[in-house]
Amino acid sequence: MEVLMNLSCLFTSAIYAVTENETHAPKIRVDFADESLLTEQESQNLKTCAQNLIAIAKALQTYEKEHANFPEWLSEIHPKHLTNPDALICPADEDQGVPILSYNTDPNLPVSYNYDCDPEYYQQWLKHERHIYNGANPIVRCPHHANLDVDSTLISTLYLNLSFSSNVYLSDAFWHKHPINMYGSLQAAIVGYERALQLVPDDPNFFRLYPELLRLYMEAKQEKDVENIIKSFKSVMKPHGEDIMRFRDYWTLVEMLKIVGKHEEALQLLQHLEKTEKENPFIRSIFREIAMIHEEKGNAELSKAYFLKADSKLEMIGKPAPDFSSTDINGNPISLKDYRRKVVLLDFWATWCGPCIGEMPNVKKIYDTYKDMGFVVIGISLDNNASEVRDFLKECELPWRQIFDGQDGPLKKLFQIRGIPSLWLIDRQCKVISYKARGTELRKLVDRAVKAKV
Repeated sequence: MEVLMNLSCLFTSAIYAVTENETHAPKIRVDFADESLLTEQESQNLKTCAQNLIAIAKALQTYEKEHANFPEWLSEIHPKHLTNPDALICPADEDQGVPILSYNTDPNLPVSYNYDCDPEYYQQWLKHERHIYNGANPIVRCPHHANLDVDSTLISTLYLNLSFSSNVYLSDAFWHKHPINMYGSLQAAIVGYERALQLVPDDPNFFRLYPELLRLYMEAKQEKDVENIIKSFKSVMKPHGEDIMRFRDYWTLVEMLKIVGKHEEALQLLQHLEKTEKENPFIRSIFREIAMIHEEKGNAELSKAYFLKADSKLEMIGKPAPDFSSTDINGNPISLKDYRRKVVLLDFWATWCGPCIGEMPNVKKIYDTYKDMGFVVIGISLDNNASEVRDFLKECELPWRQIFDGQDGPLKKLFQIRGIPSLWLIDRQCKVISYKARGTELRKLVDRAVKAKV
């Protein structure tokens, strides 16, 4: 109760309650500060896609009224609620809704849009999230407008979002980091995130609201609120919880201190943790945070030293990749030296790893684009059961070779794999280019590597 009262005193903006089911005229927010970043065709694709999303929004609204829930698959709104199936296809989608991988894709119709609102998941989580964000969180997302060739972080990772409240707005992959787009203005974003924190001030699942609201206060020059929200977070964080929970809270506090330019205070906190948390399994994350602060302060040598303490694999960049000899999942011998003069991607993954599966369509697309230019992929599974891997591969029809390494196999140890997905890109001289690039960054690196002169 004390926390709630403190937060109520903190918020200076007028709070108004709007139920997430209230209907209103949909708003489309797809304007860029610099329109020259988009070609005429890209701009038209965005507008057409936005209209598709509005049509989908209306169909989902009528479906929800009829069923008091949402469909398992987006295609289920057709034909009763969405008469034109073309609205399920984004004009910027080169594959026209046909999935790159058959895994967990709509079984009824080609669909371009990301939709993860099956009835069970909605009831377990999204319904609550919808209430907290007052319907501004997305229910449907389109990833097909990203342009890797434009020097803009937003456009290179661009998403078009349809919110539960039927508005369309732009963001990168992390939609919650774009509250002004979500709510339509700086003041509306402040009101929206203040309301959200009043509802869940001490819920760790929503602690990300604190740094985002802090950024909004900074932009609005609400200096008193800047100081107060940091104090409020300190009052709800749990510094004595379990390892992962405690560290999550510390990272949030460090992020907030960095936002307001208190790098020295953030550094002192991290250095204290470095001394007191030596046996903590997340100690490497402390080193990484210290390295980043030293980097921002211009301390190049200290930054490099702490980055290496955080991840010794950094020393492998630009050096020969470890060679290995193994057997692929079909019983055939395979070694890295077999692929000299090729650009090789080693994909460490597992069937139980959601981010691994999520990255596979991107890897497949890169493979299809560059396979005739000397690019190969070798999958290395860290699953417990080889039969599960075979079943997955049979369903997804991945075209590259696979090695079953097991949960604690020799390749995992050789390449010091601590988390997956881990994608090792190796050039034609067998030197390591990267071991953690994903998404658009991976595609850029592959493009550069296959076109590099030997």
